[in-house]
Amino acid sequence: MDQALDVAKCDLACKENNTEHHTVLFGVDQLIVRRGQPFTISLHLNQGIQPQNGINNLAFIAKTGPIPSEISGTQAKFGVSKFISRVFWSATVTVTSETIISVTICPSYNAPIGLYTLLLDQGQQFQLGEFVLLFNPWCKRDGVYMLSEEERQEYVLSQDGLIYRGTPLRMSALPWNFAQFEPGILDICLKILDKNLNYLKNADQDCSERNNPVYVTRVVSAMINSLDDRGVLVGNWSGDFSDGVPPTKWKESASILREWAEHGPVKYGQCWVFAAVACTVSRALGIPCRVVTNFGSAHDTNGDLLVKYFHHIDDETITEDSIWNFHVWNESWMTRPDLKLGYEGWQASDSTPQEMSDGIFCCGPVPVRAIKEGELTFLYDCPFLYAEVNADVEEYIILSNGEEIKVSGSTTEVGKNISTKAVGKNEREDITHLYKYPEDSEEERKVFEKAQKQSKLVMEDAEPGLHIRIKVPEEMVLGSDYEVLAIIKNNTPDIKSCKLMFYAQVETYNGKLGATCGLADLTDVRLTTGEEKQATLKLEYAQYGEIIRPEGMIRLIALLIDNATRELHRVTKTVLLTSPDITVIVDGEGKVNHELSVQVLLYNPLPEPLENCSFSAQSPNLTQGKTITQKVGTVGPGDYATTTFEFTPMMTGKRNVVVDFNSDKLSNITAYETIDITE
Repeated sequence: MDQALDVAKCDLACKENNTEHHTVLFGVDQLIVRRGQPFTISLHLNQGIQPQNGINNLAFIAKTGPIPSEISGTQAKFGVSKFISRVFWSATVTVTSETIISVTICPSYNAPIGLYTLLLDQGQQFQLGEFVLLFNPWCKRDGVYMLSEEERQEYVLSQDGLIYRGTPLRMSALPWNFAQFEPGILDICLKILDKNLNYLKNADQDCSERNNPVYVTRVVSAMINSLDDRGVLVGNWSGDFSDGVPPTKWKESASILREWAEHGPVKYGQCWVFAAVACTVSRALGIPCRVVTNFGSAHDTNGDLLVKYFHHIDDETITEDSIWNFHVWNESWMTRPDLKLGYEGWQASDSTPQEMSDGIFCCGPVPVRAIKEGELTFLYDCPFLYAEVNADVEEYIILSNGEEIKVSGSTTEVGKNISTKAVGKNEREDITHLYKYPEDSEEERKVFEKAQKQSKLVMEDAEPGLHIRIKVPEEMVLGSDYEVLAIIKNNTPDIKSCKLMFYAQVETYNGKLGATCGLADLTDVRLTTGEEKQATLKLEYAQYGEIIRPEGMIRLIALLIDNATRELHRVTKTVLLTSPDITVIVDGEGKVNHELSVQVLLYNPLPEPLENCSFSAQSPNLTQGKTITQKVGTVGPGDYATTTFEFTPMMTGKRNVVVDFNSDKLSNITAYETIDITE
């Protein structure tokens, strides 16, 4: 029987790890790491390591939130592996001396952010310490990954900014200190998340959804203003600030956040203050963020994409719509797996409380591209943000008999000189072209007409009738079991009695369907007006593993039959079960006539062995045009296939090494690595 380790203390190596994770500006008194990136700690033992200690059988637990659970993704239990995985929580161990063990841990790239407790589980649990986990713009798998290091420096690590105000003809730049790395600010940002209404209603679900930058950005949008909740800032446009601080006095975020943490909502803020503090919180949490100013910004109160001014014959003006000289909001960088491809990148959100969204004062995030293309049915609040930059203006005279006569209008008054600070320099960057086509161009008018049609659908709130949709996990890896949902909603004034069939079939890339690999029983469903219900279909590897095609595709099909009208509703969704990635590690520098080692690794996610495993490598110059194949043999479940290729470069230049992996159950997996060969 393995003997438990007698741990005297755990060294979290905060300085070294924080430096590696681009969090050292927070300080070195606390371990602060990012998703999908390894960090290393040391276990100091009271007694020397004995053969029976069984260090390769150690288990660790990382947990966050008040109700940690593996189902919610707020707790992970993981053992020791041969190699680190960025997909799942993983750990490797190295014995550095008789009484010191070095443990390298890698959080999942998709783990919820927040304050974590790390435990060593040896039958009895021993707390090793606490750490904060943040989003990771340096990790390719993370939803906030940003390719450019220069942009990461600007939108994540920079504490200095410029916020533009004034009019299109007379702009001024307000210097602002975001201060996200000031002492205590990160703790306050995490506290903001713990005070949001969703957390107070269902803390387990809220903490679980903190793996999603879209969700976190929406929470930040709601919590920076104090309406609905005890958020950070109280808005005031009255001109009377006698019982607080005028918005024009603020020049940095730290004092605002500290005041809120100690005493509650801070008086007072206006749009640029809301946006600046939201930027501070976003950057602190690891979400790339910038502050954006829109000159001639429309406030459309009824969603018709028009700003209407009504003047009585005696010159009294009656209108709820308005145009602000300028308005300031945020853009945050992230993928949008909840939307179709092409709408990742900058997402606009607005913390200034103007209109309610899902019952609270928040706005966004909305893809900036969706605003430009007039895709107003996208989540969240796209019609409002579209109107801010592209509403048309109409003016009417109301005669004494009540008749309304249109006297003027403009299609170019709204949305001018949309501005943000340039990357790496104190200059203004005009980003109007990201939000709209040139004013009065054919493209701009076509988008406006499209947007008006979509706005009417949005204002109706819900298309009438019975509706069904399929919901699947964000990422589905071959080898695991999953639950997928068919969600039904009754948008009719009548009680509906229905039957539902929900099943899955394997699919080829050309759309042909094969054997069934999952079936939910024919279910009787009763829905009252406005009611929504869901049915669960289990996709189990035991069923789909033997029949799945190399493409890894499964077609989900849901059929809903209205028992009264016999009307049939059918929806389908194709899911792609992703294969594991090949990790390519280049050992040393590439030099002409010097041997170069390239190690390749692939994790087996299946609950069964892979047989006949092999890696192949090919590269011009390095392999002389030939394909080199190395057999690996059998790789057990949860283990790694690995081999090393040796090359002797003959010429200088950049060369891609292309690596393929094949086996009986996983095949045609490809990766590449660029190697710079020098003299």
